[in-house]
Order: sequence, then C-alpha cells, then structure tokens
Amino acid sequence: MRGYIGNTDYEWYRFLGSQPSLDEVNFWQPSGGRGFKAIRPGEPFFFRLKAPHNAIAGFGYFARFSVLPAWLAWESFGITNGARDFDEMRARIECYRRRNKSVPPERPGDYHIGCIMVASPIFFPEALWIREPDDWAPNIVSGRGEDLTTGEGLRIFTACLERSAGLGGQLGIAEVPADRYGEPALVAPRLGQGIFRVSVLDAYDRACAVTGEHSLPVLEAAHIKPYSAGGTHDVCNGLLLRSDIHKLFDLGYVTVTSEYRFAISDALYDDFHNGRTYYAEAGRQLYVPAAQELQPDRELLAWHVEEVWRG
Repeated sequence: MRGYIGNTDYEWYRFLGSQPSLDEVNFWQPSGGRGFKAIRPGEPFFFRLKAPHNAIAGFGYFARFSVLPAWLAWESFGITNGARDFDEMRARIECYRRRNKSVPPERPGDYHIGCIMVASPIFFPEALWIREPDDWAPNIVSGRGEDLTTGEGLRIFTACLERSAGLGGQLGIAEVPADRYGEPALVAPRLGQGIFRVSVLDAYDRACAVTGEHSLPVLEAAHIKPYSAGGTHDVCNGLLLRSDIHKLFDLGYVTVTSEYRFAISDALYDDFHNGRTYYAEAGRQLYVPAAQELQPDRELLAWHVEEVWRG
C-alpha cells in the first residue's frame, strides 16, 4: 500500500486542527491543471507542514480528486477548506496564484482549483508531530508518494495510527501496518457531505439527471434516502437534480421509479394548481452513470416511492 505526503500550509492546518470532529477536508491546489493520481481512493494522505516546521502534523484517507470553481468548492466544503469564510479562502488561493504568476480574475472566485478530498482527517497537536522522512528533499514542491510497507513510510504510517488511536481517532479506512497487525487492506472511505456532493456531480457528468441542465449553480446532489433517515453519503444513494426538482423530490411531489423514470404526483397540481413544466417531463428516462456501482440503488428508489412520494 502507498500513501502520499503533501506539503501543507500551516494556517490551513492550524485552523482545521481547532475544529472538532471533522469527517472530511478539502486539500485544495491553487490551480486545477495538475490533477492528482499519486494514490488510490482509500490510501493515506499525510499532512506535512512546510519549513520551518518540517513535520507530519496529521493524516486522513484520500477519497477523490476533482477540479471545481472556487465558489463551488466553498459551497461544497465550507470551513473544511481550511478558512473561516470564502473571502479568507480566496485570499489564500490568490496569494499562491500570484506567486505562480496566475493573475486572479476580476470576479471573486471565478477560477478553478484542484480539490484533493480527504476523508476521516485527524490533526495532531505539536507535541505529537512526527518527524518527516529522513530523505525528504527541500526542493519538493507539492509532495511525494511513499511506500507504507517498509522504511520511512512504514515508520510514519505506524506513528500516525498510534497517535490517532491515542486521540480517539476513527481509523475506519485502512488496517494498520503488516509488521504488527497483518497485511494492510483498503476499504472504501466513508464520505462526508461535501465529498458526496462532488462525487454525485462528477458521476452524472455535471448534468441534471432529469433535464440535462449543465448550469452548475443550480445543480444539487439529492439523497434518495435522507442521511437523517439512515441514508448514506454513497453515490448510489444520490441523484444530481436541478435545485427546484430537488426540492420537489425531497417533499414527495416527484420521484424516480426503479426503472429510472421520472414520476410526478397529482398532488403537485392539487396543491398549487400549476406544474405544467414538470408534468411535461413525466415518464422521462433518466440519465444515470454508466458504472453500475454508481447508479441509483433500486431498493432505495422503492423506499422513496413508498415512504416519501405523494402518489
């Protein structure tokens, strides 16, 4: 198993380390052009503080990478972007962009950033920081991949797991290293709300499953079974819907059948004496992801028809 040691801004670490019980963070890149393929989902991502600290100050588990408009990254992740508000986040991003000679546009946040989404993060107090790899080169700009089964990678991963357990951290993603507890094994990261939103957005190619609308500001990730009712943040429990359709779906005025067809309740007309634009979509075959594991779960759709839809 491999991990990734990412160079981390101290203020980003300090702010997030002061927040209780985070289930996800967005480790953003100031531009979206580089991508991120160093590790697989479920493999550890380590937060290495830059000079003068030069230490591992926490870790989590890589969930996914996506390129998003800065405003959408803020809407999706809020303070788990490592800032108190969007203005503060923008100021940090644009500081890096100026260093990279990327001139900020006139409209606030009107540019794309890379989003490395990390699940189940934990941040260590300074007394528990871990020594960086002995062979770390000072000219490493972003970070580097690391073999976690031997040498420095094994040392750092073991130390992170021990500190996490001592702090009451939830490991939940990967097993501990082989020399103490057997072979490491990956399982799927538990997704938070922000990662769920972006995962659904990308699974549906950023288009409403009903109308095909591509305008990002009005697209929302809907839970088929709400999280509050025991639903999960898995993509198969999601639909990408235009915001008005999302509201109608949550209230039971519309639903999706197990055959992936759009259905509309008579209650929409009975209650509001309108809805012509929605009834025109009745029976429409939804667009769903090609990958079967990402498609809406038919049992969850049946639950929505039975428990939420107004019939």
